[in-house]
Amino acid sequence: MSAKTSPAPRRGAAGLLQACLPRTLLWKTFLLVALLLILALGSWSQIFRYFQEPARSRDVAQMVVSVVNLTRTALTNADAERRTDLLIELAALEGIRIYPAEASDELEPLRDTRPNRLLAADVRRQLGDHTRLASRWKSLEGFWVSFRLDPEDQHDEYWVMLPGERIENPDSLDWLIWGLGALVAAMLGAYLIASWMGKPLRQVARAARLVGSGQTPPPLDESGPQEIAVVAHAFNQMTGDLARTDADRALILAGVSHDLRTPLARLRLGVEMSGAPEGEVTAMVSDIEEMDRIIGQFLDFGRGVPQEPAQPEDVAQLVREITEPYRLRGIDLHLDAPQTLVNAVRALSLRRAVANLIDNALRYAGEDKRLDVSVGVVDGEVCIEVADRGPGIPENEVERMRHPFTRLEKARTNTKGAGLGLAIVERVMRSHGGRLDLLPREGGGLRAILCLPAGGNASARARMQTARQDGHEK
Repeated sequence: MSAKTSPAPRRGAAGLLQACLPRTLLWKTFLLVALLLILALGSWSQIFRYFQEPARSRDVAQMVVSVVNLTRTALTNADAERRTDLLIELAALEGIRIYPAEASDELEPLRDTRPNRLLAADVRRQLGDHTRLASRWKSLEGFWVSFRLDPEDQHDEYWVMLPGERIENPDSLDWLIWGLGALVAAMLGAYLIASWMGKPLRQVARAARLVGSGQTPPPLDESGPQEIAVVAHAFNQMTGDLARTDADRALILAGVSHDLRTPLARLRLGVEMSGAPEGEVTAMVSDIEEMDRIIGQFLDFGRGVPQEPAQPEDVAQLVREITEPYRLRGIDLHLDAPQTLVNAVRALSLRRAVANLIDNALRYAGEDKRLDVSVGVVDGEVCIEVADRGPGIPENEVERMRHPFTRLEKARTNTKGAGLGLAIVERVMRSHGGRLDLLPREGGGLRAILCLPAGGNASARARMQTARQDGHEK
């Protein structure tokens, strides 16, 4: 059991680490360069410290030995009754304290560090192996060194305490400040370099978004480093090729629309004038209309992203205009919409999307079942819902149905169409910055909801508020 469940925490830790890491090239490059600078500065600091410590220890040891020798000489040459006055004078003028050593002295040795080991070795080499060093004598903290007035006399021993500022490196703080300053300057330079490297990529990203929205971006600057220039040249070439392809596609679509629909119109007229039995004429006309509808879907899908600008439109009135012809055909269609609801939309493409949803509902649910269409504002979004009583779409098939040339398996044998209706609606909603929701309907059926981002001027928002109030009153 434990072997099977142990990888889970590791995956969680890896996921947390990945979430904490930066995602943009700018910050990834900056973080990498900053880490390299910190490691380099830390390495050079340790190298400098390693080679500087012996010289520093020799200097400090020479100073300690000089103080001890001068103190020993002064005490040796002074009269016995004058030694106490001499000790007081040394403490007052030089900050050097001298105490006689006793067997009961409580000592704390120096910390076991490389500089202290080097210092102790240098001091003992010059003063003798009997020299002791401590960081605390009794209750007094400091740098303590023992010495003997007579190297052979073990009982005539003294402790001398040197001021801490004479032992410590006074330049340590300065080195730290200068090192931090150099690190900050280097990291600022690293950020500027990373930002300079990422600027051409940000320009490519902006141009790619324009291409994705169906626009032709201005040519990218092809100067600069060779790698960036190659990318900019390739992108400009791709943009030009796409523009030419788009122009060719528009020309082909115009030819298809004329060359296919015109014969279909003549064929329908000929069928209606043929004098064949009414049932056969109706069946053939229905097939011709289905062919014309499929051609229309291919043309709509081939046009790509709508190019018309978004303008304030009365969405409620637009849906009324779309649904009215269906009601005149005898379709049982119920519309629930406010008096007015203004929002910025692409009217032509939105008409096509709503009509596709209604046609899909009628195709799968049948024209003998009631169709409910509603318009309103939900959670700050303008929503157009088409609800039918057809077979619906299984939850695991919803995403697949958004793709072109896709139909439900059970509908392929008895339902006409090219499978482009929902793909066209999905594309229209992406161009609006909205979404298409396909939800099951309570009691059976499908709810296809177009969710448009609400926007516009203050007047439009006021009308949306009125529409929301009207919906609540109903």
